[in-house]
Amino acid sequence: MPGKVLFLTLKTFSATGGIEKVSRIMGKALYERSVEQDGYFEICSMYDKQADAVDNPYFPAENFRGFGIRKLRFIRAMVAAGIKNDVVMLSHINLLLIGWLIKKLSPKTKIILLAHGIEVWYKLNARTRMMLNACDHIIAVSRFTKERVEAVHRIDSKKCSVLNNCLDPYLPLPSVKNKRDTLLKKYGFSDTDCILMTLTRMSSKERYKGYDKVIEAIAELKNKSANIKYLVAGSYDKQEKEFLDKLISRLNLQDNIVLAGFIKDEELENHFAMSDIYVMPSQKEGFGIVFIEAMYYGLPVIAGNADGSVDALLSGQLGQLVNPDSTHEIAAGISNILQDKKAFMPNRDLLEKHFGYEAYKQKLQSILN
Repeated sequence: MPGKVLFLTLKTFSATGGIEKVSRIMGKALYERSVEQDGYFEICSMYDKQADAVDNPYFPAENFRGFGIRKLRFIRAMVAAGIKNDVVMLSHINLLLIGWLIKKLSPKTKIILLAHGIEVWYKLNARTRMMLNACDHIIAVSRFTKERVEAVHRIDSKKCSVLNNCLDPYLPLPSVKNKRDTLLKKYGFSDTDCILMTLTRMSSKERYKGYDKVIEAIAELKNKSANIKYLVAGSYDKQEKEFLDKLISRLNLQDNIVLAGFIKDEELENHFAMSDIYVMPSQKEGFGIVFIEAMYYGLPVIAGNADGSVDALLSGQLGQLVNPDSTHEIAAGISNILQDKKAFMPNRDLLEKHFGYEAYKQKLQSILN
């Protein structure tokens, strides 16, 4: 591994999304490798404040610099720092300008971009495409994203690698001590209900997670499984809330569907524990960390077969893959689990083997080498 590594992020601690999780875990892995190989490592964030890193478990706060949305200062400082490093890793395509400037000033510095999903799946403007091609390597979170990068941007396959996201090493262990009864009461569910769960941000501009298709599938199953309930967790905009309310009303599912709104990270374990199935037939998932988290907590999973979700489910070895456009296939997947839940329980050993933190760190080391 190169001796001096600089890792640039947009947000690391001040948000709870998937890219932020990836940034924290990547930071931990890079820091540990730098210690093991007596190298240098620093992680710098454009939007986080310096105080955001205090007492974090992933890496020492002294290895972190937060710029608190001072963009111009961040750009100037990172270009100056980047030319002094062997490798500069960019956590998002929106940081490409900095990587390109570093490369122009210091051709020997290796620029590596993390490619997550839809931000790199489609054609880019000429300026961004030029900066993308200046990268020495691109690490994609799934095979689907890698293939899209190569096909759409005509990137040599030798310049691209796949590094699937992994389970956060600080994710709480599955526990039998949960607040199931409290949550059941909160949402109006009972012990005899079969509870489906989806966790996602709901937006009228990004309706590709498939929760509307799940609602339609439940309408198909309602006559056979009257006790089926669906908890859709996550923030939503006003327009999407109105769309979902109308859909639920039209299908007469007011007693079956609950829009829970935003759920804090620390409350997720109990929500997974309360649920019976995790279902999210997305069409534009870069990878889907939530899938491996749901399986970590012992839930059978249903995902779409047309995006990076395929990697998260190990091509169907860890869960069911369905056509995200087919309400019938989604309903059939749910029905399969309702009939024999044990047959669809995720293989914990297989999950850890492919998506545990140690496996992630070893794969990252191989790529950097």
